[in-house]
Amino acid sequence: MWHGHYLKYFEDGREAFGEKYGISYLDIYNNGYVTPLISINCKYLKPLNYQDIILVETSFINVEAAKIYFKYRILSENYKTVYTEGESIQVFLNKESRALQLTHPDFFIDWKKKNGIY
Repeated sequence: MWHGHYLKYFEDGREAFGEKYGISYLDIYNNGYVTPLISINCKYLKPLNYQDIILVETSFINVEAAKIYFKYRILSENYKTVYTEGESIQVFLNKESRALQLTHPDFFIDWKKKNGIY
């Protein structure tokens, strides 16, 4: 499988996480921010084939900085094989001015409290 697909799977994991836990891209946008990626890393452990059925495990990692940090694992459907591990970091930009947010936005603090993270 082409290596670029793995990053798309990470994006799918971020989107699914956001929808499930109430921090989707639309939720962030409606609170006045966009969250561009500033870093993404992918460690290829075993090759995937196009017919493989996979799971994308996406974990939110709490950090003090005003960033969204995720870790990923691409796994076989039986959880026995880890194909890929990775991580991504996003920052908060004001959606109008594109100014970098240096502290956690209020809505993000509220989200973290609601989910027992803060």
